[in-house]
Amino acid sequence: MIRLMIADDHPIVRAGLKALFSTEADIDVVAEAATPDEAVAAAEQENPDVVLMDLQFGARATTGGADATRRIRALPAPPYVLVLTNYDSDADILGAVEAGASGYLLKDAPPHELTAAVFAAASGESALAPIIASRLLTRMRAPQVSLSSREMEVLEAVAAGRSNTQVAAQLFVTETTVKSHLAHIFSKLDVTSRTAAVAAARQRGILRIQP
Repeated sequence: MIRLMIADDHPIVRAGLKALFSTEADIDVVAEAATPDEAVAAAEQENPDVVLMDLQFGARATTGGADATRRIRALPAPPYVLVLTNYDSDADILGAVEAGASGYLLKDAPPHELTAAVFAAASGESALAPIIASRLLTRMRAPQVSLSSREMEVLEAVAAGRSNTQVAAQLFVTETTVKSHLAHIFSKLDVTSRTAAVAAARQRGILRIQP
């Protein structure tokens, strides 16, 4: 019997997943969690074999699913963690895998694929959705662009539609500094405009694609 825990901030999602797994004789949902902290505590107390983990939680959460995954995998007798999320940017995928996730599936996966992934994770096997495995291979083969933390802040603000003046005010720097950061970003991404920079960053998985 596989002891499963579901960590997701949406009650209806947890209820749906619990209903799905209730049809499986070999899977028992032993715990639920609505925040990353609850997930870590429940994993320690309930000793599940597999944790089904979302990546993004609501306003109540101070951390995300990747951090919870890292903390869960650091427990004395850690369960396997299977990420189930709506987010498929390269940054999200790599963050989860680096945190110790055994698998990564998207929430539009068919039920049989999700069930098979739980069985695979419980057996210590990798359970990556085909599209996720393909993305990882592509990223590994492609030359990587590395933006500094400040460049990321500028790019995220630009992606949110802020002007150079607004970005400068937000980051407490001069507009000239913002323009300098943008020049470096354009050079690294091989683009010539703010719009192209945002598009290129999303395509490369540097910025999350907005749902």
